Amino acid sequence: MTPEQVELVQQSFAQVVPIADKAAEIFYGRLFEVAPSVKPLFSGDMAEQRRKLMATLAVVVAGLSDLPSVLPAASALAKRHVDYGAKPEHYPVVGDALLWTLARGLGPQWTPEVAAAWTAAYTTLSGFMIEQAYGGRQAAE
Repeated sequence: MTPEQVELVQQSFAQVVPIADKAAEIFYGRLFEVAPSVKPLFSGDMAEQRRKLMATLAVVVAGLSDLPSVLPAASALAKRHVDYGAKPEHYPVVGDALLWTLARGLGPQWTPEVAAAWTAAYTTLSGFMIEQAYGGRQAAE
């Protein structure tokens, strides 16, 4: 990611923060619409899950300007997701739902540059998380 992309992600996320709970509702609604098979992976309190999603996004977005600072937490999160039943093929679906949600939440501020920045951020982090969670296991299977 370029410094300009990091700045675009951080600036646009700041616009989402005031509507964080609604954005998380929209995200999970979209995720379950396009991938109903993942809904059983979310058996807990969805209000708590929405809060965790937005808190995690806030930490990651803030840490993008120093990516190595968030990689240990991203690695741990990826490994926990394996225990929840997440699979590598879920990551692109989650990314699509996230970008779809951001496009709706940001409206006219969702420019091609902002979309490209978020795509780069998600691709970078999800690739790292997939490698951390499944890299060694895929070789063993």
